[in-house]
Amino acid sequence: MGRYIRHACAFCTLLLAALLANAARVQVVQSGVYDGNPYNRRAEIARYGQPRGDILVGGEPVTGSVDTGEQLRYERTYKNGPLFAPVTGFSSQSYGTTFLEQAGDGVLSGTDPMLSPLPLWKDVTRGASPAGNVVTTLNRAAQEAAYRGLAGRKGAVAAIEPATGRVLALVSSPSYDPGELSGNGEAVASAWARLTHDPEKPMLNRAVRQTYPPGSTFKVVTAAAALDAGVVTDVDARTDSPDPYRLPGTRTRLTNEADDCGDASLRSAFEWSCNTVFAKLGVDVGVKDMLATAESFGFNDTRLRIPFWVARSTFDPRVDQAQLALSSIGQYNTRATPLQMAMVAAAVADRGQLRTPYLVERTTRRNGETVAGSGSHPVRQVMNPSTAERLKELMADVVREGTGTRAAIRGALVGGKTGTAQHGVGNSGVPYAWFVSWAQADDSLEPQVAVAVVVEDASANRGEISGGGDAAPIARDVMRAVLGR
Repeated sequence: MGRYIRHACAFCTLLLAALLANAARVQVVQSGVYDGNPYNRRAEIARYGQPRGDILVGGEPVTGSVDTGEQLRYERTYKNGPLFAPVTGFSSQSYGTTFLEQAGDGVLSGTDPMLSPLPLWKDVTRGASPAGNVVTTLNRAAQEAAYRGLAGRKGAVAAIEPATGRVLALVSSPSYDPGELSGNGEAVASAWARLTHDPEKPMLNRAVRQTYPPGSTFKVVTAAAALDAGVVTDVDARTDSPDPYRLPGTRTRLTNEADDCGDASLRSAFEWSCNTVFAKLGVDVGVKDMLATAESFGFNDTRLRIPFWVARSTFDPRVDQAQLALSSIGQYNTRATPLQMAMVAAAVADRGQLRTPYLVERTTRRNGETVAGSGSHPVRQVMNPSTAERLKELMADVVREGTGTRAAIRGALVGGKTGTAQHGVGNSGVPYAWFVSWAQADDSLEPQVAVAVVVEDASANRGEISGGGDAAPIARDVMRAVLGR
């Protein structure tokens, strides 16, 4: 009798071992298969089972969560949604996440292992920690000034702190309210259809995802290349630059909107934005050095993240001399995001050093304890310090007495460069108005802000003055907000 009992116990032990082995197989070995099964809603239910962490601007949250009482319990809410949409993006139960909501999703959803005091135990239990927060570098006053300045017109603003690379403002217009996409009902589907089919493209982040021909603002890069290469050694010496200038190898003659551009000095040509001078300078510098300078500023870089990806700004390396001439005045295939042009201005302001821009200051637990800082941000010398000082002088002249006078700020030194980018078949479209600039308060030892503004289809004359008329006042207000003027 005892023998049969022992056999039964052994058999039961084998069955138990088999059950445990199968459970381990299902829960450990095949967990990914079940997690990825579209019919498994446990992860989705758990994701929305607690309030989402917040994105903070100036120490105050610009996001929130509301308890719906439904199976997917918490929905995302936004404060001043259209103002911060290019930064926050959206978090939708139906359409996923974008921008900081996507880049910081691990912290904001509570799934980042670093939020747990015992990360290894969290990996075993697969439980979620209380959601953390993402603290941005934004200056709220600058963000508001940029949004107010665009006033619903198509365009964008990017502002950077030159000495650190902190992004102070990132605005795209027209904008939208990301809260309309938070849930999963019919209203959300209707909002999605309306926004994605809107010809004004309110969901397009023009500050980082749209590239434009930079027009005459690119002359900052060309001037840097000419000075670094030694093509120009004296900014006040007359150049050998005919007006009009015949593009090499063609019969096309390039002209100017401004007068007295023939053989103008670099200082005068920069102040009044003479196309002929800068087109010839680009040819004299050559493709190799022009490309090297443009790429040192960040053109053709596919790796830029702030932390979400930024569209590649381009300077075409495969050009003949005529195309190089046009590329050197921000036309042909040269294209840039507003963030890229803010980086150009920041490098001039910071003695030729360019610091990689970043938007997240740190991430924290719910109680405010820091989980991770912003990390290291590479610095590269994009031009000689002496070249940067000369360019600061030239940009200051533009604001003092050139095409950018509307960017002047009392009690501050301001440098700028206007630009008008032609587009459309035969340049038939109304031009884009550009302005890039930096500002330094009289009582400060270094510039505190660099700004790039683009206004699409600006209601302006086709000359260079449109950048000064449409975009410069917006840049001025953003800079004043940062300086506290």
